[in-house]
Amino acid sequence: MVLNDCNNSTLETYSPNGQNTWNLKRIQHLFRRLGFSISKQNATEFLNANPINLIDDLVNNASNQPITTPPDWAGFTIFDYFENGNLNTELYIEHYLSWVQTWANEMFDFEKAFREKLVLFWSNHFVTVFDEYECLPSMYQYHKLLQENALGNFKEFVRKIGINPAMLIYLNGNTNVNEDTNENYARELFELFTLGENNGYTQTDIEEASRALTGWNTVNCVDVFLNPLDFDNGEKTIFGQTGNWNYDDLIDILFEQRATEIANFICAKFYKFYVSNEVNSEIVATLAETFISNNWSIASVLKQLFKSEHFFDETIIGNKIKSPSELLIGFVNETNITLDESSLNFVPDLLGYLGQRLFNPPNVAGWQENRAWIDNTLLSLRWEVCSLFLGIVIENNLEYLRDFAKSISSSQNDPIVITQDIVDYFLPQGLYGVEEYQTAVVVFKDEVPSNYFNNGYWNLDWEYVPYQVALLLVHISKQPQFQLC
Repeated sequence: MVLNDCNNSTLETYSPNGQNTWNLKRIQHLFRRLGFSISKQNATEFLNANPINLIDDLVNNASNQPITTPPDWAGFTIFDYFENGNLNTELYIEHYLSWVQTWANEMFDFEKAFREKLVLFWSNHFVTVFDEYECLPSMYQYHKLLQENALGNFKEFVRKIGINPAMLIYLNGNTNVNEDTNENYARELFELFTLGENNGYTQTDIEEASRALTGWNTVNCVDVFLNPLDFDNGEKTIFGQTGNWNYDDLIDILFEQRATEIANFICAKFYKFYVSNEVNSEIVATLAETFISNNWSIASVLKQLFKSEHFFDETIIGNKIKSPSELLIGFVNETNITLDESSLNFVPDLLGYLGQRLFNPPNVAGWQENRAWIDNTLLSLRWEVCSLFLGIVIENNLEYLRDFAKSISSSQNDPIVITQDIVDYFLPQGLYGVEEYQTAVVVFKDEVPSNYFNNGYWNLDWEYVPYQVALLLVHISKQPQFQLC
């Protein structure tokens, strides 16, 4: 599986030409990276679109998208889950599972997919782990905050996240008091959230920053307050600046004194998420300049990246390993099958099975992504999940696979052409060579006698075609290239 990045294109605006055409392949690339892939029917609608205007529309629509409709329990505090002093476990679990399901469902929504994928990115940047802070109202508030700020102002995002109840509890900000400072949040603020490990801060900066962060707390998993009695009211020196700094002062000083480091660190993370795990430092430096000059506007940076010839360069199409959500939701979207409610309800479990439990990254460093998604165990689990999905399709709507093949292929009776069209639809860079395509054709032909193909008796209306398509899709899902997007 080759993932080398040889992209020498710049951040100049992408302009389709003979060597870099705007076609189905690049439309699929755009939506695989920005969302969770796209059906051929939807992709075809964008063939005559101006890609630059399309990206503006995608980002602007996501920026203006309202948050998910709040659940009935959105106003609950932790105390609303107690009856006679005991936790109503059944209600608590019901609400937890319903909100995880709600988020998964929104990832399937084509109109919401870009924003929700970015929310997924931020949940793996500003990490909290529900299993550790175990407060459902806090989880809802955390998710709401990610949605509201996903494409907003990064500096203000950082300011808000530290006093979000989920983060306060998870990284012990609620126990950080002047008599007994806790350095957890200050350390992660620098190391994971803004600067990067060992990049522009010292242990003394962490200690002094933790003093500025003292006094914040929550008593019911929703309302956050500053207790003046717990705040360290003495002078602190942070990044060479001395004063009686508080929480807001710390954020201001951080972004004033370490703007370049912050911009480069965050833009490198955008680059890894949307372009390639092999970071192009020149591209990132230019994006960082845009970030700073646009007053930390996330949307401005992403627009520049997505509109660039660098983003659409042939060398990055199919060079990233799919996350579990990209794999499973993308497969559903590309086959354009409608899952019933029971199948949709199973999706969060399948994502967790593949190592991506929503609201529960493994630790404060988050999912490591890329090659970490496909160790020996997880790769075989991916095959199982794709086969399980196809089993659901076969059980509920087998005949759909015939219609799907007809919609994808330019031929109705040539198994070689049909196989290649279906393979190339799912695999960004196709299979590696002629022998691999020949093997796929053999799989697709299954046990249909050769003379039926040779004499023209067979076509996509043949009785057993849906089973043939299912066998081919299982074969495709087990190819190394299928793990790439």
